[in-house]
Amino acid sequence: MTFTDASPGARAPQADPPGRLGQLPRRDAVLRMSEVHAAELIDSPIEGENDQTMLVNMGPQHPSTHGVLRLMLEMDGETIRRSKPVIGYLHTGMEKTGESLTYLQGPTNVTRMDYASPLFNELVFSLATEQLLGIEVPERAVWIRMLMTEMNRVSSHLLFMATNGMDLGAVSMMIYGWREREEVLRFFEIVTGLRMNHNYIRPGGVAADLPDGWRGDVERLLTMIPPRLEEYDVLMTGQPIWRERLQGVGVISAEEAIALSATGPILRSTGVPWDLRRDEPYLAYDQVDFDVVVGSYGDAFDRYAIRLNEIRESLRIIEQILDKMPKGDYRVGDAKVTPPPRARIDESMEALIHHFKIFTEGYKVPAGEAYAAVESPRGELGCYIVSDGSPKPYRMHIRGPSFVNLQSLPHMMADGMLADGVAIISSVDPIMGEVDR
Repeated sequence: MTFTDASPGARAPQADPPGRLGQLPRRDAVLRMSEVHAAELIDSPIEGENDQTMLVNMGPQHPSTHGVLRLMLEMDGETIRRSKPVIGYLHTGMEKTGESLTYLQGPTNVTRMDYASPLFNELVFSLATEQLLGIEVPERAVWIRMLMTEMNRVSSHLLFMATNGMDLGAVSMMIYGWREREEVLRFFEIVTGLRMNHNYIRPGGVAADLPDGWRGDVERLLTMIPPRLEEYDVLMTGQPIWRERLQGVGVISAEEAIALSATGPILRSTGVPWDLRRDEPYLAYDQVDFDVVVGSYGDAFDRYAIRLNEIRESLRIIEQILDKMPKGDYRVGDAKVTPPPRARIDESMEALIHHFKIFTEGYKVPAGEAYAAVESPRGELGCYIVSDGSPKPYRMHIRGPSFVNLQSLPHMMADGMLADGVAIISSVDPIMGEVDR
């Protein structure tokens, strides 16, 4: 593993198509469409192939595919010649739902997309909304957001360690990874009241200040997790069977990853050191010291090793946050955006009316459009919002890294063994709730 630097990039939003919607396809029509896709996949022969191939469905089921993912595999014996991911089995219409919720209600919706790292969803929505509002959150709120999201990165990567181990036969790893993740979720519950789907990071700051004793809880995690990571190294990193299952499996080049818009550990495994925290800094990441972990071969082993070492880098960032956490307010004082303190509601009729109006009508956001992006555990997570001046987004779109990264699967799986298919899917670390949002 090496540590290096990179340069930034940008992207422009697209306009809405002028009118749409005919009749929704019936179920039998959808099945016929699926059969057409299958025919397209196998009708065009592979150059130089004379043997008959077979189409195999993998999924949609949850184990090993990490969600309701279907893969259509064209098999030549046990070799995957071509593959096609088929998504949409979990579709919930969260982006359209977001257009019917006020900006205050928005985080309760987006937090459920990538449910393994919900705080990143809340953060990116809040950053886009704050761009439209033209407000800056207090310093303490910025550092609290950094603390919580880096903790969430640790918990997300620990979940990857657990499930990746189980997918490849290291069943004990599921118990160990889950054990450490539980400790982080227990800290989240102390701070936000919930283990997942927190609605803690909101436009204007965070829902509540850090509770008494939070520093001791964080220090305990900083003491507990590093020795456990050393145990993971002993159990997996240096283990010959583990290396045999991952090294040279699911290889993707830097050129392919960039062409497919892959980000996160997939892109960094190819040697491209792209990390938004350093290359397009947000919050206060330009005030902390950390390394961007990159690989050399672009294989499943590099993607595993990157995530393991990113846990260490996140812990390093959290140590610095402990030293630099400022005092002050945890949310903006703008009465148009921030509800009154709870204690004031019992004393003042104006505060009660203010509270009622914000939570029933929401606050109006100036017309315009904004895009914000953060480095989630899976790559670039973006939020594009168009405001028409009302209390609800006119349009909202999420740039989900799991959705984009799934495009790389056919490239990684081509000419690999069926037995390596699960290892490759696991190395992508997709969250289907965000893919099918």
